[in-house]
Amino acid sequence: MKIAIVGCGALGSYYGAKLCRDGHAVHFLVRSDYEVVKRRGVKILSPEGDFHVQPRVARAPHEIGPCDLVIIGLKTTANSQFASVLPPLAGPGTAFLTLQNGLGNEERIEAVVGNGRTLGGLCFVCINRLEPGVIQHLAHGRIVLGEWKRWPEPRTHDIASAIRHSGVPCEVSDNIVRTHWEKLVWNIPFNGLGVASAAGLEAVGKGGINASPKGECLTSDLLLADPRWASLVRELMLETIHTAQALGLKLDDGLAQVQIDRTREMGAYKASTIIDFERRQALEIQSLFLEPLRQAKAAGVATPRLEALCRVLTALNPA
Repeated sequence: MKIAIVGCGALGSYYGAKLCRDGHAVHFLVRSDYEVVKRRGVKILSPEGDFHVQPRVARAPHEIGPCDLVIIGLKTTANSQFASVLPPLAGPGTAFLTLQNGLGNEERIEAVVGNGRTLGGLCFVCINRLEPGVIQHLAHGRIVLGEWKRWPEPRTHDIASAIRHSGVPCEVSDNIVRTHWEKLVWNIPFNGLGVASAAGLEAVGKGGINASPKGECLTSDLLLADPRWASLVRELMLETIHTAQALGLKLDDGLAQVQIDRTREMGAYKASTIIDFERRQALEIQSLFLEPLRQAKAAGVATPRLEALCRVLTALNPA
């Protein structure tokens, strides 16, 4: 396949490199790191084995042209770029697969590229970008993908098969909306509290905020090691699960414990929102926190912890 990677941070570079190594014609749409990636390619450091690839590199989407598959790994704070970036990559049969965090991304893509082209996807992976063109893969890597508000089609399984052939576990979901909420059960507490912990437990617990952060962000292991933070983790997870249930999605309360147990196995993991915060970059508040809160309110679900967390994150947001 001819594949374009839009958003070549840690996530896009990792999966793009895997597909490139497997023989696909992979094009990286790169701006700030263009010269480095063009000259040195992309290096993946992984416990599964290090490797290096030399993908095709472009500064503008028209240099790539229509593709079979477009994988979107942009931060959701950059979704305003869809209208200019995606149309030049679209051909008659192009599929657009977003691997972005949170809710609302598929709707915005479909508004630009037309109905029937969009797939949603979620990544369960621990990765970090060490420097331009160098990605550290720590653990996991599984992708779950599905058609946006449609039953899986033959192309859905073809794309999943190609991803699996590249060495990435990949499953097809018959309800990608439900799968999004399953991941939010993890993303909301560990991304949100990881950043909010910089303001201190008291600020988060009361839903207020101090004038300035007074501590470092807590990694996943530290959040679970402190009973007070761990209690907030569980409460946020249950609020998320109960919202999904009110929306008619089949999530079980036991998912909270499953996610906590999996997280303990990950060790000291720094969620992506923490990294954005430490780099003084805009946080993905809308898709990860505010949109789930909006849907909770619309469904009549009480989410006091999520509401307090949204206030704290909005006050801490560097943007």
